Amino acid sequence: MLGITLGFGFLLMAVGLGLAGLAHAEPRLHTVLRYAGAAYLLYLAWCIARADAGNNASARAKPIGFFEAVIFQWINPKGWVIAVGALAAFTTVGGDLWWETSVIAAVNATACLISVVVWAAFGAVIGRFLHNPRARTVFNWSMAGLLVFSLIPVFL
Repeated sequence: MLGITLGFGFLLMAVGLGLAGLAHAEPRLHTVLRYAGAAYLLYLAWCIARADAGNNASARAKPIGFFEAVIFQWINPKGWVIAVGALAAFTTVGGDLWWETSVIAAVNATACLISVVVWAAFGAVIGRFLHNPRARTVFNWSMAGLLVFSLIPVFL
C-alpha cells in the first residue's frame, strides 16, 4: 500500500514538473490518455467479470512488493489520467510550479493511501462472504458493471 502511494506521489511530481508540459503543448495527448485509460478500465472490467468463481484459496497469488508497487504506478493508465487531469485543473499559469505540484501530489497521495487502505479492508471483509462460487460470480459481474458505468462521463 505504501509503494502504491509513494509511486503515485512520485508520478504526480514528475508529471507536474515536466511531463504535463507535453499535454499542454499537444492537447491531443490528453485525449489519447483519456481513451487509453478508459480502454484499459474496460479490459479490467472484462477480466473482473470473467474471473474464476471457484474457491481456490490454496492458489492465492503472492502480492506485489514495495518496489513493484512503486514502479507499477508508472504504467498505470488510471494514475496517468488522474495526474494529468489534477495538474491541468489545479495549477495556475505563472504560479509557483514547485509549490502547486507539491501540494497536488501530497493531497492526491494522501487520498491514495486512504483509498488503498479502505479498499484492502473492504476486500478482506467482503472475501468472507464470497466463499460460494455463485455469490462470487454475482459480485464479480456487479463490480465489472459498476466499473463500466463509471466510464460513461469519459464517452459523453
